[in-house]
Amino acid sequence: MKRRVLKLNEIPQGTENVIGLKLKKNLIDGGRGVVGKFGEIVIGMLPQDLGFTLFLPSEKAFERDLGLRLGENENENDTYAILTRVLGFSAVPRRIYADDVQVGKEIDYDSISGYTVYVSKDSDGLLIVNRIASEMVDLRRGKIVVHVMDGVIMDPEFEQSVRPDDD
Repeated sequence: MKRRVLKLNEIPQGTENVIGLKLKKNLIDGGRGVVGKFGEIVIGMLPQDLGFTLFLPSEKAFERDLGLRLGENENENDTYAILTRVLGFSAVPRRIYADDVQVGKEIDYDSISGYTVYVSKDSDGLLIVNRIASEMVDLRRGKIVVHVMDGVIMDPEFEQSVRPDDD
């Protein structure tokens, strides 16, 4: 399945800020916006006035990889603890745009938790981070650069602790 690269100046929040009907139809899911409800929570944990890069799991990845589902557990303390850990693994304290990464070259960065993320770019211009492909790149929220990923960046220990029961 080939994914497309979408570059936006700002992440749309809700349907009011969406430009273009095609974008609105394809990216807005139930009014939560491009990054989804869990994504909004994670982005909100970062200071908006400092430069960060966030390799944010897609809403599907939150459900598939972590077992988080909207409406079932969004107000539980465990959900916020999980989202805080996801933030620690997936946020880098510097801005990294897709154009900063050369095709075929791998660059390593330390996330804010000290976990190493390995960033490369494939020939289609998609970022690959710790073997997880991006769905969208270079979204911005203030000084934060967001890349929506088709998976959750995490260490093996955390992965074991949050593996959904239905696996």
